[in-house]
Amino acid sequence: MPDGRRFLIRTFGCQMNEHDSERIAGLYEAEGMTATDSLDDADIVVLNTCCIRENADNKFYGHLGHLKSVKAKRPDLQIVVGGCLAQKDRDSIRERVPEVDVVFGTHNVHRAAALLEQSRFDGPIVEVWDEGDGETASSLPARRELPWAAWITIQVGCDNSCAFCIVPAVRGREVSRTPDDIVAEVAAAAVDGVSEVTLLGQNVNSYGRDLTRRRPLFADLLRAVGAVEGVRRVRYTSPHPKDLRPETIAAMAETPAVCDHLHLPLQSGSDRVLAAMHRGYTAERYLDRLAAARAAIPDLAVTTDIIVGFPGETDDDFERTLEVAATAAYDSAYTFIFSPRPGTAAAERVDDFVPADVVAERFERLRVVVERSALARHRSRVGRVEEVVVEGPSRRDAAVTTGRTGQNKLVHFTTEAPIRPGTYAEVLVTGAAPHHLTGDLLAVTAAARHRTRLAITAG
Repeated sequence: MPDGRRFLIRTFGCQMNEHDSERIAGLYEAEGMTATDSLDDADIVVLNTCCIRENADNKFYGHLGHLKSVKAKRPDLQIVVGGCLAQKDRDSIRERVPEVDVVFGTHNVHRAAALLEQSRFDGPIVEVWDEGDGETASSLPARRELPWAAWITIQVGCDNSCAFCIVPAVRGREVSRTPDDIVAEVAAAAVDGVSEVTLLGQNVNSYGRDLTRRRPLFADLLRAVGAVEGVRRVRYTSPHPKDLRPETIAAMAETPAVCDHLHLPLQSGSDRVLAAMHRGYTAERYLDRLAAARAAIPDLAVTTDIIVGFPGETDDDFERTLEVAATAAYDSAYTFIFSPRPGTAAAERVDDFVPADVVAERFERLRVVVERSALARHRSRVGRVEEVVVEGPSRRDAAVTTGRTGQNKLVHFTTEAPIRPGTYAEVLVTGAAPHHLTGDLLAVTAAARHRTRLAITAG
């Protein structure tokens, strides 16, 4: 019998959190609940949290403060908090906001529905496990945000010790799923109409080293997933430069379904800062591996992450970052201002924090360098025909359709009639900007074939 209640999930943070939110939605729908986009209609609100940067904390507590006032008017509203910040702040969330009904962490996502039901009768619950088996959550039902695209978790946790990162503390040690389970989940998703999969892990390049000493398991996995019938595109995130192996590059080059896109986080171009970050590579080693990837995959798009203002970063250190960014000529970059995370080594270097005005000036200079290379690389694609998967109307102009290329570039183009999201089409690129391309529709190459039912059982 349908539950009848409606739930709203708000997700903060990375793709791993987005996938966890899909799982939570799948669990709720399996209990007969339905999703809503309206807070006014929601009986349950879930905040799936991130703690990578301080602004994510602030955004979460701002939302929670608003929900507190909503619950004062609607006492039956249930407030649920999950994710990385729940893992980190398990003991303080309800102290700050007693109106929260359920708190669960990253290792017991599979308990989301059970805890919600239990709290209806027993009152507020805080259940945060310190570790999980890495498999349980992967076998949960998922309500996909995009029916043609699926997140596929191949690994949870991280064994690295980057000085700025709190992920190992909230996600735990690396635990890999077996290749057979992963391929079976991909095959099931393809039967359900999924044509694009993204393999998720905190460091996908170290996938499988807890399963076997045989290398290269990740390269083998890319080939196996790329061979699944119905899968047209395979992506992965995030790799670590120190673990990027020649076999992985070869698998990308030789497997047609694997997209010509590599996200390779740089973080800093200064060897001194990279050492302080505990990144395990130098700028030269990073550029060598990038060059090897581009040599094997000539039409490779490369994106990155860069942190500005890491403790102790000097003007010379930052100049090295600008030099590497210019040499790498990225298609785009996610640039961040250093955010100290309690419990990390970098957060303890208070005396070395870079003044905010200096960081702001450096951040702007880096933006100019990154956008210059992005625009140049985008302009080089003008006149080419790109295959895109249609995502739907542009947010700014409903008359414009948005699609995404295999290189993960947004393309805006006009159509005479709406095209169903998930459809593949050919577009002639006619214009370029730093963050997108524009073009003209040439032909629809494959209609969307996904089912209207979004809840599926993975694995």
